[in-house]
Amino acid sequence: MTQESSLPLAASAALFDRARQVIPGGVNTSLRKVAPQIVWSRAEGAYLYDVDGNAYLDYNAAFGPIILGHAHPGVAAEVAEQQRTLDLTGIGVSELEIQAAEKVVEHVPSAEQALFCTSGSEATYHAVRVARGATGRRAIVKFQGHFHGWHDHLLANVISPADRVGRLDPLSSGILPDVHAELIVLEWNDLEGLERLMAERGQEIAAVILEPIPHAIGVVMPEQVFLTRLRALTHEHGVVLVFDEVVTGFRHALGGFQAITGITPDLTTLGKAMANGYPCAAICGRRDLMQHFNTSDGDVFFSGTFNGHPLAMAACLATIEALEQPGLYERLFALGERMRRGLDEIIQRLGIEAFPSQFGSVFVTYFMSPPATSYRDLLRNDDEMYLDFHRGMLERGFYMLPMALKRNHISAAHTESDIDRTLEAADEVLTALAHGRPVTR
Repeated sequence: MTQESSLPLAASAALFDRARQVIPGGVNTSLRKVAPQIVWSRAEGAYLYDVDGNAYLDYNAAFGPIILGHAHPGVAAEVAEQQRTLDLTGIGVSELEIQAAEKVVEHVPSAEQALFCTSGSEATYHAVRVARGATGRRAIVKFQGHFHGWHDHLLANVISPADRVGRLDPLSSGILPDVHAELIVLEWNDLEGLERLMAERGQEIAAVILEPIPHAIGVVMPEQVFLTRLRALTHEHGVVLVFDEVVTGFRHALGGFQAITGITPDLTTLGKAMANGYPCAAICGRRDLMQHFNTSDGDVFFSGTFNGHPLAMAACLATIEALEQPGLYERLFALGERMRRGLDEIIQRLGIEAFPSQFGSVFVTYFMSPPATSYRDLLRNDDEMYLDFHRGMLERGFYMLPMALKRNHISAAHTESDIDRTLEAADEVLTALAHGRPVTR
């Protein structure tokens, strides 16, 4: 049923041909190579604009950083002002870095100290390193379907084919087998498997790292009993518990998902929504763990020329201050619930085997029957129908990333009217799919 896009994209096609001559694959990140190839010219509020003059209501939000809306005036003004006063010094610390760290410590329950870097991948890399340095252990546990960045230590078992689930599934060539020899992969929400592993190997494990909601595969919610027991077991065995809140942190609450669920990890990694699109990330957590970095007694190296960059710090502070305004998260959650209810009504009326899953401002439509409690459940998803739905929405000016199992994000720039228009388009596309008709116009 997959169909080619009928969008007018001649200028994008020509520019993308140029890009491929000088940029491998034409894009600077693997996940950006998504058909149809669109070359962007402008972004503002809830909208993206391409070089062909098409406008799209944006639900990708750059994979999550855009929480206030594109080119948010308050953030842009603070960054512009900072450009006139201080650029990169490369030594010491700026007051902006101190203020931003104070905000993280104020809001994130696990944060007694914080360090800034430029990407979530860097933050999770440092989390692995300090966990091993602090415990003297080697093994790291992650969960199938969870994504923790591009580095070798954790780049495995994300969106795995069925025959690779249950065994090691590296996401790239070039990774030394010895690196993944110390990686253990568990199923999400598998309490029995977790209990068994900790009983057998708890004293070998340096850290357990997880996305508290694995948004890399949409919205597969954690079971509270699983998180509660995970916290107890890691504490019992001296294992560092790391919440990778690069996506969930600052998107679902100022304190991240840990503030909502009441489970406090030992370390937290942050990024994406903390600076509304500027390159800013952080690792924060227990003081005794963080003191392994940069102190006179520290034994874990932490570095990065652009860490704590003044422009990133200005964006971070402006974003957090905007997120502190009363009612903002309540409104985001209400918009997300409006979208979920609307999609559910359409699906039920049409009798499609599908269901929407949503938490806060993040939502996805799975084309299968519920439940979705682990990655194995998602192997039942009809990926072809999923992609056709997203392509149909794109044809109508709604940018939902046409890549299987990827989430959508609502920003503070979206309105109830935007949600309602999206649902009208979704009704049209899903009706076409239900009757076997093309989703292209």
